[in-house]
Amino acid sequence: MKRFFAFLLTGALVLSMMAGCSGASSSEASSTASSSEAASSEAAAGTGEESAAAEGAIMIGGIGPLTGSAATYGLATKQGAEIAIKEINALGGLQLALDFQDDEGDFEKAGNAYNILKDKDMQIVYGCTTTQPCLTVASLTYEDRYFQLTPSASSTDVTDGKDNVFQMCFTDPDQGVTAANFVKDKGLATKVAVIYNNGDAYSTGIAQGFIAQANELGLEIVAEQTFPDDTTTDFSVQLNAAKNGGAELVFMPIYYTPASLVLNQAKAMGYAPIFFGGDGMDGILDMDGFDKSLAEGLMLMTPFNAASTEERTAKFVAEYQEAYGGIPNQFAADGYDCMYAIYEACQKAGITADMSHEEICDALIATFTSADFSVDGLTGSGMTWNTAGQVTKAPQVFTVQDGVYVAN
Repeated sequence: MKRFFAFLLTGALVLSMMAGCSGASSSEASSTASSSEAASSEAAAGTGEESAAAEGAIMIGGIGPLTGSAATYGLATKQGAEIAIKEINALGGLQLALDFQDDEGDFEKAGNAYNILKDKDMQIVYGCTTTQPCLTVASLTYEDRYFQLTPSASSTDVTDGKDNVFQMCFTDPDQGVTAANFVKDKGLATKVAVIYNNGDAYSTGIAQGFIAQANELGLEIVAEQTFPDDTTTDFSVQLNAAKNGGAELVFMPIYYTPASLVLNQAKAMGYAPIFFGGDGMDGILDMDGFDKSLAEGLMLMTPFNAASTEERTAKFVAEYQEAYGGIPNQFAADGYDCMYAIYEACQKAGITADMSHEEICDALIATFTSADFSVDGLTGSGMTWNTAGQVTKAPQVFTVQDGVYVAN
């Protein structure tokens, strides 16, 4: 996942904070995060040390932010995984156990969490949620030979040169390329502005991929505007540059909390281009205090739509609401898919709970990269992985209409 910052909107006042899907340490910690932490406290205990101690189960060590500014995203990846494990274990046979440690979105604390899980004899690593902590942990798992699957750390640096690290989420450059192709293919605009957080690996990676592909396609980038981090609250300079350049579309590979401020300020200045975002924008409609009318016409890419009537998605959403009292976002869905991918790969490879983590690592690498292994999940059908650990699945582009996602 990513560096995330969030803001609790109270009238025109904003409280800035941090959280993550893929950037270095960006985050959201609004009242939604607080309520999620409270709602999940009981479940956290049930799938932490207690679950990890389950006899005959494959021990999965999870790492992500459960407290602090990135808690919203870390909790989502944890909770989605918990629901999947409950379903899997109810099937009988191969059992999974999850011990999820809090890294607070910090790379040093992620290293500490990893060492705690090593001492608890974990066999597979699930995480991290955000990119910078994931980079730290990935270097450790590579050296120690643990198989690692991250739900949301999308930088290519996470897997680069590490044959044991795999991603459930899209890589950042691929999102940018896909977005540029969509803009061109649909004839959405010829003049485009880009606004991104140049202090965040997720945002920068997508923006650079988009800009490079847009130039290849003949789209005119009339403004390339950055901001230093997600504590930024004033986007007037960036919006005026886009408006003065005549941008018909503004591409914003940023998280939904700063995006909510951009949309509000654009309306105040009478600027109404098409706004287009990536998967970090998923969740904007569920922000406490956010006026959904501001997002009308917003386009975004995400592999998951909680409003879908597809049977498996509807079941997951219902289970999530019952367990945690909220609507799951893409991060929760990625977490759910991670557990099923691990489960199906373990079954295919014949992995048992008495195997060493090194043996499991070798077997899962071979299985994930085999030509005959694919996974059908909430975030994609027929998902496959290459030897670089990157997943192949088709992103979906949605437009917000009347306060809901509508597929394009």
